[in-house]
Amino acid sequence: MTLTEKYLKAVAAQLPAAGREDVIAELRDALMSRMEDREAALGRPLTEAEEEAVLREMGHPLAVAARFGAGPHHVVGPELYPWWLFGVKTALTVLAIITVIGAVVRVVVGDVDGAQALGQAIHGLLWSGMMIVGVATVAGFIIERMKDKPAFLTEWRARDLGLFEMGVFSSAWMAKATDMVGGERADGTKDPAPGRMSPTAGAVASGVGWGVFVLWWTGVIGREIRPGVIGGELVVDGVDYGLLVNETVAWIWWPLLAFAAARAAFHLMRAVMGSPVRFTAFGDVAFSAASLGFIGWFWLYSPMAPVFAVDTLEAFVDRVRLLWTTGEMVVPTVIMMITAFAFIGEVFTLLGAAGRFVTGRDGRKG
Repeated sequence: MTLTEKYLKAVAAQLPAAGREDVIAELRDALMSRMEDREAALGRPLTEAEEEAVLREMGHPLAVAARFGAGPHHVVGPELYPWWLFGVKTALTVLAIITVIGAVVRVVVGDVDGAQALGQAIHGLLWSGMMIVGVATVAGFIIERMKDKPAFLTEWRARDLGLFEMGVFSSAWMAKATDMVGGERADGTKDPAPGRMSPTAGAVASGVGWGVFVLWWTGVIGREIRPGVIGGELVVDGVDYGLLVNETVAWIWWPLLAFAAARAAFHLMRAVMGSPVRFTAFGDVAFSAASLGFIGWFWLYSPMAPVFAVDTLEAFVDRVRLLWTTGEMVVPTVIMMITAFAFIGEVFTLLGAAGRFVTGRDGRKG
């Protein structure tokens, strides 16, 4: 077998079956033409080394097959790459915040000393950062090969581009965030009608956020600050809140994992579909109902319930009044108020989503 035949077989092995013979025939003609021209110039047949030189000029079989093959020839292409980079930077920012909070909590509860917390945080950031880049790259690989491009690539709005002016960890980050949510702008002027992030941009951001939460909750990233580790021993007024937190996490670990994974998938699906109003509202209703179920369980049946829950509105008001008059941040009362306000907030979220589902209109869009 000549070197040329070996070369052609190597190229053919990388090509899809459909059209393979035509490509190899075309490539064979091109090689033969080059070799005949070289022989005519030399006035003799080519040696094996000269034949190999011609093949090398044509290119490595992998590169040649890629030129003739169908589909994308990159993992993340130039159109998707800016989105990939923005998503990675956002996820790394969320990871950094989670890592810092976890390290501080572990030092406060006495689980580790400061030096240990710093070393484990740095190790966790490096390991988890590589995991985030890997997951984002796999997602980019899949998106590049989708027949129909996601809506966030094709149906973006010019008014939403302020989101991308916020360079992560830049000096203008907080100022730009304040500008986007309204109130006083970075230049000191007032913004009477703040614009909103588009539904599709919001879906991408939410999907990234919930995805990072899933990775943290499962211990894929942030192993040293994963749930069940950061509880430690935190005793306040004779109550071991660290133990209660760990017991609560053990009860809700699988349900909350399913909930968070479903939310991440839902938001990414919204982004692909262009965030249709009724589809989004239906998901919001379902997730708000599930959240109300979680909060109800936490109030009535969780390991924390005997510490903070009250049975009557009068008892609730009495606790709040005592907190207000004394100014002492009693842990059970604080947990009770946070839980109650979370429940009320989810009720309003559910009612708003139900209204959008019925009407098919989203009055929140800017």
